[in-house]
Parts: sequence; structure tokens; C-alpha cells
Amino acid sequence: MSERRAPEQRGDEALRQTARDVRMQLLASISIIHTAGGLFVFGYIQLRYPASEAYDTPWINDWLLVLLTLAALAPVVWGWVAHEFRRSSGWALAGRAPGHDDREHLLTAPFRLAAKPLGFWLAAALVIGAGIGVRRVFGFREIFDIAQILLMGGLATCAISYLVIERAFRPLFACALTGADISRPRTLGVRARLLLAWAASSGVPLLGLTLSPFREAATSNAALVALGLIGLVAGLLAVSVASDTIAVRLDGIRSALARVGTGDLSQDLLVDDGGEVGQLQAGFNQMVHGLRERQQLQDLFGRHVGHEVAAQAMERGSDLGGESRRASVFFVDLIGSTAMTEVLPPGEVVSTLNAFFEAVVEEASAEGGWVNKFQGDGALCVFGVPAHQPDHEARALRAARALRDRLVELSIDHPGLHAGIGVSSGTVVAGNVGSQERFEYTVIGRAVNEAARLTDLAKSRPSRALASASVVHASGTECANWAARGTVGLRGQSAPTHVYEIATGVGTDSRHALR
Repeated sequence: MSERRAPEQRGDEALRQTARDVRMQLLASISIIHTAGGLFVFGYIQLRYPASEAYDTPWINDWLLVLLTLAALAPVVWGWVAHEFRRSSGWALAGRAPGHDDREHLLTAPFRLAAKPLGFWLAAALVIGAGIGVRRVFGFREIFDIAQILLMGGLATCAISYLVIERAFRPLFACALTGADISRPRTLGVRARLLLAWAASSGVPLLGLTLSPFREAATSNAALVALGLIGLVAGLLAVSVASDTIAVRLDGIRSALARVGTGDLSQDLLVDDGGEVGQLQAGFNQMVHGLRERQQLQDLFGRHVGHEVAAQAMERGSDLGGESRRASVFFVDLIGSTAMTEVLPPGEVVSTLNAFFEAVVEEASAEGGWVNKFQGDGALCVFGVPAHQPDHEARALRAARALRDRLVELSIDHPGLHAGIGVSSGTVVAGNVGSQERFEYTVIGRAVNEAARLTDLAKSRPSRALASASVVHASGTECANWAARGTVGLRGQSAPTHVYEIATGVGTDSRHALR
């Protein structure tokens, strides 16, 4: 797993440098693999058909001839690799983003770079076979066997080279496939890569052993040992590269999934494969993007309606309806907000309102409440629903006191920031109200209306906060922080309401009684 950005995202020069590095790695890898393959195959042929004995020449001359041939072919191979790389990766060398055709050509480049050198091996088989035939040292069976060995060695070498070449292209694959659609595989898949690794490590050597009894010339013990060693070395290389190509990427996906399981949605995988593994990497990224969007929507939903309501909605669905519950509410409303908008510049008005609503949300949330709705320059905060809170009365009163103190502090930086707070409790109807297309969770009842009326009354009181007897009497030890202020008739209620105010001293001070 990688959280790095693809080189193309870091600037054109970084992309060009990545392309140059890949080109050098390809030149080195292809040269080393085919040189080693040629030497292994020639060594095996020498053990079966010693040319030095047939031609009565020192054995070192044969090896010098092979090395000279390889050295002469190296510039040809390098030129061909550089040309093919420019065709497939010219966009990267130029430092530009790839188009659709560029991407398709790049993803098929490993197969072309691995398959075309088989023509060199075929040409070598024809030239060597023709040369042996002209000199009449070996018969047709021996010539055919030598050509067959060369072709099988070429197949094994090309199979290994594909795995190595595809691995070398991974940085450019990451550049080309970032944000691209890979709904269908464009390179060899996992099954094909494993078959290639099997062919290079077991298939070709075992085929050579299988054909040995049918050859006229007896296979020496040394040749059999050499064939086994070639299989071991080729198998180690092929399986190592294949496992790195597949297992390392799968480990990255597994690690990324583990991080997602812990809630970390910050990383994306680099898509550096055009086959099934790349589809899996791209699928992981799509999943993470979807989870991020869902998390953002959930967070936004929670900010709009409160996290408790959001959690209930996700758990229970969007059924309309309500229930009767005991709850506490407090209203808070700015004093003189209209005059403030006429006197202060718009920027200061917005700053003041933001500071005010931030204080409301934070103080209500600190006591487990939530803002049910913002109403112009006021807000309704609810405690006890939808989450059950046995001490919702005490929570609402503590939040009201804390908010009053917070607003006093804010008025230093925001002159004129004053608000009235009214607190009440009782039986309310809480639930989703509206239609299936648009609804909201709300609370309705006498306690809500009573809190709103007390808010208007609190605007003219020294403490700026009033509470009904219903909430104070049920608040336990919190009632000690509130002092009785008599009774008052509230609009919409037939009976007088006993009112309490944040205490400024001990006991009831009748001088502050409401009139």
C-alpha cells in the first residue's frame, strides 16, 4: 500500500525523471536476463554436445565467441528497447499527462518487450543450426535438438523477462492509471503470471527432461545436473518476481483495509497494475471515496439535525411519527439583533452571530443536549430526547448557566451581545414531522412554548436566564443555583407559572421578584 502521490502529480520534471529511471532499469534488466539466459543455454548445450571436442578447439574459444556475439548484439538490443520505450512512454519523457491511446500502448509494452526478443532466439537457432549443418559435425537430429534447446531456453528467458519488465513499469503504470477507468484488465492477470512463472521454473526444464529419452544422443549426468540447476535458478527468479508483483500489492491492500477498519479513510492506493490486482486497487479507492462521501454526509446531517437524531435516523429509518417523552428544553434569543444589523458592518454582524451560535452549540453539547433548530437569531436546545437522559432537567439548567457566563465573556469582544434564556421541562411529543420528501425531527408541547415565553421575559432580567419550577424542582442539587422569583402569567397559559432565576446570593431575594 502506498499513500504517495503518483509522479505526474508532483510536476513534469518528476515525471520525466521517473520515465528516465524506468528506461535505464529496463535496459539493464533486459540485457542481464537475456545474457544470463544465453550463457545458461550455451553451457547446457556444451555439456550435451561439446563443440570443442567436435571441432578439436580449446573450450575457451567457444565461450569467447559467445561473449563476443552477446557484446555485438547489446547495442542492437539497447537501441530497440529505447525505441520501443519512446513509443510506449513518450508522454512521460515529455512530462505530459497520458491520453487514452498512450495509456493503452503503455500497458501492452511489457508484453511486446518480452515477446519480440524471442525472434533473436529463433534467429540464433537458425544461424547456429545452419552453421553446424554446413560444417557437418553433427547430424540432423543433433542440429534439431540444439535448435530446440535454444528455443526452449528463449521461451523461459522471455517468460522471466516479462515478469521483470512488468515490475519495472510499475511507476509509470501508477502515473497512467491514476484516476483512469480500468473496468477491464489490460495486462496479464494473476493466473497468466503464475503460468509464466511455472513455465520458466518447471515447465521448460521438465519438458527437456521428458524429451531426453527420445533423443539419439545420450544425456550425460552433467547435463541433467545442469538442467536441474537451471530450473532451480530460473524458478527462484520467476517465483520471486511473480510473488513481488502479486503478494506485495495484496499486502498493501490488506494493510489499507485494516486502516479503514479503524476508521482511517485518508489514504488512496496507487493503481500500478493493469490487470485484476489493479482493478482491486481501483475498487478499494472507489470504496474509500464512497465511505468518505458517506462520512461527510453523515457529519453534515449530524450538524444539521444533531448527532443523536442522525444516529436514530440511520438506525430506525425515515418513518414519520412521534412519541410522548419527558424532556427539557431551553430557548435562547439575542437582544436587539435588528438594531445590531443596522449599526454594525456586515462583517461584524456575521462574526457576532457566529460567536453566539458557536457558544450555544458548544454549551448545549457539553451537557449532552443538541440544537433542534436555529430560528433567526435564536435557537432551541433539547435534552432527554431522542437519547434517554434521566437527569435532563439538571443538564438543561447547567447548560443555561454555562451559556449565560459564556455570553458575558463574549460581550467583551462583541459589545452588545446579550441574549435571553428560558428553560422548561415536561411531556413533549418528539418525532419526525413533515413528508417523506422533506421532514425534520422536532419537539412539540407546553414545555417548548413555556421556554419561549420565559426567554422573552428573561431579556429584561439581570441574569438574562429564567427557568420554570417544573425543571428546577426536578433538577436535584442543581436547584441550589436557582432562586425563586415568584409567579408570572405567560401568554397562552391559563395558570400562573412559578419562575426561577440564576441565583446571585443565598435563598430567595424578594427584591428581585417578578412583577
